Amino acid sequence: MTGYNFILRPKEIENKSFEIISQLLEGRNIPSFHEPVVKRVIHTTADYEYADILKISENSVEKGLQALRSGCGIVTDTKMAEAGVNKKALNRLGARISCFMDSKEVAKEALEKGVTRASVSMDKAASDKENRIFVIGNAPTALIRLYELACKGLARPELVIGVPVGFVNVAESKELFKQSGVPYIISEGRKGGSNVAAAIVNALMYMALEGR
Repeated sequence: MTGYNFILRPKEIENKSFEIISQLLEGRNIPSFHEPVVKRVIHTTADYEYADILKISENSVEKGLQALRSGCGIVTDTKMAEAGVNKKALNRLGARISCFMDSKEVAKEALEKGVTRASVSMDKAASDKENRIFVIGNAPTALIRLYELACKGLARPELVIGVPVGFVNVAESKELFKQSGVPYIISEGRKGGSNVAAAIVNALMYMALEGR
């Protein structure tokens, strides 16, 4: 009646979406091991600029896959990112995800120190050595604090996903990790968000389950 040939089945919609994304990325020099991550982020955001601004350090995908397959802990700075991670895939890998932003202990310490809860949540996360993937989708202060902890040897992330969004401290906090020696996946500039953070985690989990 509308004149449009709508695709209505969920899997068909997803398959068609990735087909379109692949066509539009033709000719770009994206390493094959990075493609699933880049495509998943574009699928989530409908923003092709991520093909240019998503920066993936050498061996970071491999490190992330190893950590996931070993059943590591994942820490994120937002409940939204935590909610966006596919729990079935997480359970199949034997991994777990945590967010400490609503912790009363974290809130109290942040108030006493005059810093953000996101910053204090990184201290709490780093105290558990099983937390090896750190996923920052909102708060650059979390990324800054994680960098400080890593420099002091108090945190040893096997992968940092740094994609906070906004205008203050955002681009600068991401740049810190380019000189850190820590494996990273970051979005240069101001773009990012919890949905992007979750999309990256999901892409890595699907790769790990597919045996990549």
